[in-house]
Amino acid sequence: MGHTFESHDLDEIEEYIGGNYASIRFRIRSHTRNHLLATQNPLGPISLDSAEYGFEADYAVEPLGRILLFGVESGSFPQVTTEGARDSHGPGEVFLVAQPDRPYSGRQDHARFSAVALEPSLLSQVAAPGRADTPVRLTGYRPFSPAASRYLLRTMAFLREHVAADAVLRNSPLVASTAPQLLSAAVLSTFPSSALTDPTIEDRHDAHSATLRRAMAFIDDHPDGDIGVADIAAAAHVTIRAVQYAFRRRGITPMGYLRQVRLHQAHRELLAADPTSGVTVTEIAARWGFFHSGRFARYYRLAHGCPPYRTLHRAG
Repeated sequence: MGHTFESHDLDEIEEYIGGNYASIRFRIRSHTRNHLLATQNPLGPISLDSAEYGFEADYAVEPLGRILLFGVESGSFPQVTTEGARDSHGPGEVFLVAQPDRPYSGRQDHARFSAVALEPSLLSQVAAPGRADTPVRLTGYRPFSPAASRYLLRTMAFLREHVAADAVLRNSPLVASTAPQLLSAAVLSTFPSSALTDPTIEDRHDAHSATLRRAMAFIDDHPDGDIGVADIAAAAHVTIRAVQYAFRRRGITPMGYLRQVRLHQAHRELLAADPTSGVTVTEIAARWGFFHSGRFARYYRLAHGCPPYRTLHRAG
């Protein structure tokens, strides 16, 4: 698990936040004793954190340099101000705290919340606008809908509680690369952004069968690599939207095909494994980028007609 910090000293609390996020100053409003309990769970370019404040205070924070999202569990943020816009947030809500290059201020009232911090470049890597000089930015501070909010909160909780908390999964190279992509995709599906997703005329022209063959061959040759849509498009010598459109014509996505290939490799490893050696389905699945055992079992059953543990048992 990650690092846990607890203190009743306001100077220590400000120093902790300043050292791990950005410089902050509090103005205490409550008569309760100051208290902060916080946990950080870094996972590559993302951090899956939680915090619980035992006091009410106004705050002012310098630019973070990262995208920071809060999911409120209890208490509230009755005021959040950034770029001249003011909002408020309560339990069950998730919101973008501020743009990475903008300061923000507000008030928290005994708030308990989950938080995720991610490098801004992750959005561009996942959404792939196709131009390095126009990075993808979130253009709204609230989700599209309550359903989108619930989806992101579930993703945040899953990654924090079941991936960052599991040493086997956390130390798997594929998990370390896939988890940030999953989180970034969930954020882009939840908040409005500048991402361009529709293929252009040129993209449609490039989305022919030769592009699909090159892309599939690259995936077939690198199933154990840290690859994303941008890598697949580069190998096929087309834009990301073009390779996405080429796969869409076949009724699948590039990452969906990569999942199929990795599922096949996991199947082969399960067949070859000796169950008496102590190897587990979870270990094999994690080596091929499947860090949710229940989801892996579902994918496996659909592809092979039986749960993965039966394949491992038969291998013995």
